[in-house]
Amino acid sequence: MSLPDKPLINVEALGEALETFARERDWAQFHSPKNLVMALSGEVGELTEIFQWMSEAQSHTAAQQPETAQAVKEELADVLLYLVRLSSVLGVDLDKAAREKLVVNAAKYPVEKAKGSSKKYDKI
Repeated sequence: MSLPDKPLINVEALGEALETFARERDWAQFHSPKNLVMALSGEVGELTEIFQWMSEAQSHTAAQQPETAQAVKEELADVLLYLVRLSSVLGVDLDKAAREKLVVNAAKYPVEKAKGSSKKYDKI
């Protein structure tokens, strides 16, 4: 799999902003990996709740519908913020991790076997 030389994601500035935000409030003491994973899971749950009873078609436009757009944006942002904070606390380079995982996934799901299939890699 060929990936571009430029970063796929760059969250350095966001990580720094979150560190400052936590430090100003003396919240770093609460930002253990365990607590951040639980908070991240909670935010994913809140995002899931928005989509829970939608049809497939409704889910495709949830970020544009007046009754759900703001909630979708806010919950996506919460998920991103907790993910970036967690990666920062753990010292994980998200760009490097994403690049490595894309290579692993490309090997697990070769185009000629996986194209058009939703089967797990060990079933294709």
